[in-house]
Amino acid sequence: ICCDCLARMCRRTKELKARTVWLGHPEKCEEKYPKNAIKNQKYNFFTFVPGVLYQQFKFFLNLYFLVVACSQFVPALKIGYLYTYWAPLGFVMAVTMVREAVDEVRRYQRDKEMNSQLYSKLTNQRIPADMIFLRTSEKTGSCFIRTDQLDGETDWKLKVAVVCTQRLPALGDLFSINAYVYAQKPQLDIHSFEGNFTREDGDPQIHESLSIDHTLWASTIVASGTVIGVVIYTGKETRSVLNTSSPKNKVGLLDLELNRLTKALFLAQVVLSIVMVALQGFVGPWFRNLFRFIVLFSYIIPISLRVNLDMGKSAYGWMIMKDENIPGTVVRTSTIPEELGRLVYLLTDKTGTLTQNEMIFKRLHLGTVSYGTDTMDEIQSHIGQSYAQQHQLHPIQEVRRSVSSRIHEAVKAIALCHNVTPVYESRANGETESTAAEADQDFSDDNRTYQASSPDEVALVRWTESVGLTLVNRDLTSLQLKTPAGQVLTYYILQIFPFTSESKRMGIIIREETTGDITFYMKGADVAMASIVQYNDWLEEECGNMAREGLRTLVVAKKSLSEEQYTDFENRFNQAKLSIHDRALKVAAVVESLEREMELLCLTGVEDQLQADVRPTLELLRNAGIKIWMLTGDKLETATCIAKSSHLVSRSQDIHVFRSVSNRGEAHLELNAFRRKHDCALVISGDSLEVCLRYYEHEFVELACQCPAVVCCRCSPTQKAQIVHLLKQHTANRTCAIGDGGNDVSMIQAADCGIGIEGKEGKQASLAADFSITQFKHIGRLLMVHGRNSYKRSAALGQFVMHRGMIISTMQAVFSSIFYFASVPLYQGFLMVGYSTIYTMFPVFSLVLDQDVKPEMALLYPELYKDLTKGRSLSFKTFLIWVLISIYQGGILMYGALVLFESEFVHVVAISFTALILTELLMVALNIRTWHWLMVLAEFLSLGCYIASLAFLNEYFDLGFITTPAFLWKVSVITVVSCLPLYIIKYLKRKFSPPSYSKLSS
Repeated sequence: ICCDCLARMCRRTKELKARTVWLGHPEKCEEKYPKNAIKNQKYNFFTFVPGVLYQQFKFFLNLYFLVVACSQFVPALKIGYLYTYWAPLGFVMAVTMVREAVDEVRRYQRDKEMNSQLYSKLTNQRIPADMIFLRTSEKTGSCFIRTDQLDGETDWKLKVAVVCTQRLPALGDLFSINAYVYAQKPQLDIHSFEGNFTREDGDPQIHESLSIDHTLWASTIVASGTVIGVVIYTGKETRSVLNTSSPKNKVGLLDLELNRLTKALFLAQVVLSIVMVALQGFVGPWFRNLFRFIVLFSYIIPISLRVNLDMGKSAYGWMIMKDENIPGTVVRTSTIPEELGRLVYLLTDKTGTLTQNEMIFKRLHLGTVSYGTDTMDEIQSHIGQSYAQQHQLHPIQEVRRSVSSRIHEAVKAIALCHNVTPVYESRANGETESTAAEADQDFSDDNRTYQASSPDEVALVRWTESVGLTLVNRDLTSLQLKTPAGQVLTYYILQIFPFTSESKRMGIIIREETTGDITFYMKGADVAMASIVQYNDWLEEECGNMAREGLRTLVVAKKSLSEEQYTDFENRFNQAKLSIHDRALKVAAVVESLEREMELLCLTGVEDQLQADVRPTLELLRNAGIKIWMLTGDKLETATCIAKSSHLVSRSQDIHVFRSVSNRGEAHLELNAFRRKHDCALVISGDSLEVCLRYYEHEFVELACQCPAVVCCRCSPTQKAQIVHLLKQHTANRTCAIGDGGNDVSMIQAADCGIGIEGKEGKQASLAADFSITQFKHIGRLLMVHGRNSYKRSAALGQFVMHRGMIISTMQAVFSSIFYFASVPLYQGFLMVGYSTIYTMFPVFSLVLDQDVKPEMALLYPELYKDLTKGRSLSFKTFLIWVLISIYQGGILMYGALVLFESEFVHVVAISFTALILTELLMVALNIRTWHWLMVLAEFLSLGCYIASLAFLNEYFDLGFITTPAFLWKVSVITVVSCLPLYIIKYLKRKFSPPSYSKLSS
């Protein structure tokens, strides 16, 4: 296992055991089940305060502030007033705790609402635990459920009740029989289940095999009818919980970078303090003096850094939600907006995210002739002619030789080989019924809809209806078709073989009511069907042609069976289904005995409609240097088609389909074959991916990261999260995950930045994400505009706040060195608090409004985004430049004040502090690239506040002195000398080496 997350989940499942559940007799259960409740809270009443404090003080920046503030309780180390240290720290902690408390209360309320639901009636409610389906009110013995929050599929899935309990005369009989369910131990796989139902009070005992068709997993919804079931897994043992990772606190890369820089500043602070003590000669209580110097220079790491950054993050979130170009966008995590500007990998779901999950039939190919949507009338005419020929009792040989007969056989196979059920809406009460019998045999088209586990099948059945062969009724044992003439034909279902990711095909054995003929129909992917059907010379070529058009293809075939052949098969099949060990393999082997030399009927092509503007959005992201990985639970062929049609993989790009591997040797050979390819997209299944990661994790990830695009199909929710962890572990780049279903939650929570789409599959992904959008196309503006601005603004804001602290620390160092290295503060009391709040806070914070290019330019030239991933806006290089600027300006301000006002030394504080305020205001103006009216207001407001406060700061300033012309021009000279060289350097740099954004904005 290649990641800690998956390893933990696997350990959890290994600790679980198989169990026997008795119906109506809980006292017979040998094991205690976990409490059937969900919990998304991070803390409880006792752990909230220590938990939040730990999360805050585990970072060096906050821990440093705490230590400095605590040191002021020691009289020998006290410098200035206590409130100048504790007030800012207390404010930061209070804001953080209030924010965490609000989030925690919301999580508690959501959990309480879910856990307090009473499930007396399950119709259209989420199933509370994993259950075995025992009984339903539907006469068919089946019902539909929606699994959108479990596997991301929006289509209804048919579930079947246990035959033994469904046949009981009354509901109360469930509690009088002596029966039990044997269930395998809890698993991560949501698509498989093995168990047995046994009734012991009969003679003989009744044994019935249980499969995935008999299960009702927690978090799915009963969409039609009512169900009664027996709970087999609860709480943390349910499939949905096993596939969900615990939420964690996300920390942005910018915060980590700033945390490293503060460590560098602390090191510089300690070195500077040691130098001061060394220049004193280590005389007296030098160790105490060393600590006093450390406290004296503590402003080199300003506590206002955390406050400004948090306020900036909130401002960015507000801007995102107020953007009219991406309506409905919600920022659910306000701590990581800068992550949107640093992304290199985007991992996206397919169904409901890139596609609408709405299929349209496009092509029917019979080998010699192809029919499209523009030839529907011709096909309908052939179907009508075929049935007319049959009614005239023409010889069957003549019918089969005709074109009409060939088309009729193909359309008939498509109309019969599926898992689709027609659903009728009652006009009286609006309730849905799964059979026409319960709707008074109303076969009218205006109240009929189709439901199936696959949207492809629905599209095919709708198409057969459009050409005259309509599915009007279906239950567990039969289905009915209506011909163009209005005749209803009945077909009995003898066996049905659902589609699986391993077989890549599904089949059905039916008996025609009128003739008694038994026919085995099968449809599936071309890779699976090519070896099953009889020899032909057109299938492979036409499959390739349709795939290049972005169509999802299915091969349809049939085989006629005699009564003896079917009886022999049925006996062997039933025996295999009752096996406890290797049941799936034995059943598959029996079915495969029929899959030989089948008659090829046709090839179908279906198109999955893409979401709006998916293609230009993906192209925008690629041009921005973002590598896109599509992770889907769908089958390989479907995923490949969507990758092509969405232009995730360009038409000119080669695709390497990683063949199925099951052991180390096969994985090694396939990796070598993949290594020889260059600049090609990769398509791999979840099973093969797991094998590769088990033996060749580093090699596989290295090769996959070089691909322009990667498609992972048949991925479970756990595997999606695992892939995110892999990229985070093996690359230093930031990851983003986007999806719209409950099966995407683990992936969204594992990524550095999670984006949820609120769509057809509900709100679970949206609520679990850091950012919620309404359409996939909005991600372009979210990243290119808001992500880019958030990162560049926070980088500029963070460095400027550090500059504000470094410049005053430089002045303190100069002051102390001139006056015999005394550990006496230059400024104290209100001056220090006012410096970082009233006098400079608004202009500095106005940097959150700055932008280098207009949003339209950022979208037109996504290449600008690529520069951000290199981290050049905030690096050790830019940090050192700001250090040099701070040292230069701090030295000029302090020495200038001493030189120009040497005779009036008592006024040095007023002189240097005034020049310092003016310098900071001019430096803000120097760094602004696009002026906003609020920036101008902040500059003049701060200057006005400082001038007005001079009259009230008699403790620090002499009003008579600071109103003299000499004071004014000398302060102006000092300010100009500290700022003018930087303005000149900026002008020359912009002229001779302009940044990329300036070329566009000029």
